Amino acid sequence: MNQAAMTGRVAIVTGAGKGLGKAYAIDLAAAGASVVVNNRRHPGETDENTSAAQTVRAIEAAGGRAVANFDDVSSAGAGERIAAAALSSFGRIDAVIANAGVSIATPFHKEETASFRSVFDPSFFGTLDVAMAAWPHLRAQKYGRLVLTASSAGYFGVHGLAAYSASKGAVIGLMRALAIEGKSAGVRVNAILPYAYSQMTAAHMDETMKAALDPAHVAPLVTWLASEACDVTAEVLAVGGGRLARAAAVETPSIPLEPSNLSGSIVTLRGEPMREFPDATAAFLDFLRGKE
Repeated sequence: MNQAAMTGRVAIVTGAGKGLGKAYAIDLAAAGASVVVNNRRHPGETDENTSAAQTVRAIEAAGGRAVANFDDVSSAGAGERIAAAALSSFGRIDAVIANAGVSIATPFHKEETASFRSVFDPSFFGTLDVAMAAWPHLRAQKYGRLVLTASSAGYFGVHGLAAYSASKGAVIGLMRALAIEGKSAGVRVNAILPYAYSQMTAAHMDETMKAALDPAHVAPLVTWLASEACDVTAEVLAVGGGRLARAAAVETPSIPLEPSNLSGSIVTLRGEPMREFPDATAAFLDFLRGKE
């Protein structure tokens, strides 16, 4: 992105005190955006000591504009307060990068509803809340960008991460629905599956992977998706280490159901071509039509 690509635009980045979110905020500011840097305050921290404030100082030291917000995205009303911070500081909202989330490994047979929700709520409702707060403003101005953070766990699952996988699968579903609704209002909505070294992934990466998967490698895609240059919507993009891949929801044509040979039917379907659809209605109508 050139340094003027986001000039005059205002972006919100949640979970921007460290790791990926910090990289996004700094890159957006370098491209000209004014940035609301959200990251929750930890017990005992003063405003100046928070990671959000440190990111703001880094942006300002490079000549950019930013303000800090210390809300926990899973707390009641956080989305409205984060949106209000953008409006009071910069007068508008153009892009929301929903990055904040939590991942705690717990085998499902040891999971309880409360512990499940301690992961699901910030990872999904923390995304929903800030998107919902910004949505009316984006629609009213007939322009906006949402970049929602999902995970390959939401597509493929991970052992011991049922809550996190469920939350990120829900984010992908939310993205697809909002992309459909936002299209006529000039609001483009996409999701990313980031691969990067961060506080969340550190335990699973060695020094070689740490160097290769710098969060800075993900930031340029996020800035592009948040900018006016972005000409795609409803995409799920895996990104990291200087590489990019596209993920998609697909379905085979339907075939006649044979109750006496269900295993054989499934084997047959595995050999059928997989196709994408623009929405659930199109998938349903194709299902009824079946294999030609």
